[in-house]
Amino acid sequence: MDDLLTINELADYLKVPTATIYYWRHEGVGPPVLKAGRALRYRRSEVDAWLEAGGR
Repeated sequence: MDDLLTINELADYLKVPTATIYYWRHEGVGPPVLKAGRALRYRRSEVDAWLEAGGR
């Protein structure tokens, strides 16, 4: 099963401020996001793939 990361967990994983994650989402960049109601989650495998592709 693929790990789902919260915004705080993703920020820790990528070593960036949570504001950066929100900014990326607003700008339509960053790793793919899942939305469940008001909660945002990121699949670790998709984050890793995004990083391998150059992070944009």
